[in-house]
Amino acid sequence: MKNLKRISFLLFIMTFVISCANMKDSNRTVSGKVEAIEGGKDGYTAKINTDQKEVYFATISIVNVGGPQNYKQVKIGDIVSVKGEFWKSEDENHIKVTEILSVK
Repeated sequence: MKNLKRISFLLFIMTFVISCANMKDSNRTVSGKVEAIEGGKDGYTAKINTDQKEVYFATISIVNVGGPQNYKQVKIGDIVSVKGEFWKSEDENHIKVTEILSVK
């Protein structure tokens, strides 16, 4: 019985550590050229091509960047740098932008 409790506790700790490690990797900074923009309800999605030839779909909304004072509208052709939560959907890279670092 003691061994079962120890093993269960060890598995719980390992799961916790692994999930915390994965959370650290979910934040990412992406920089590149805006190739397309699709409007949304309270923001837009920008298709960003990086120098490494990767494509990211960046969801930029007023709520996620912390309010209207932090929100910026980008244009096709702008060079942007954004930070946020990354995830992969099938073969597409997505980022929910939490901070707009620069727009040129």
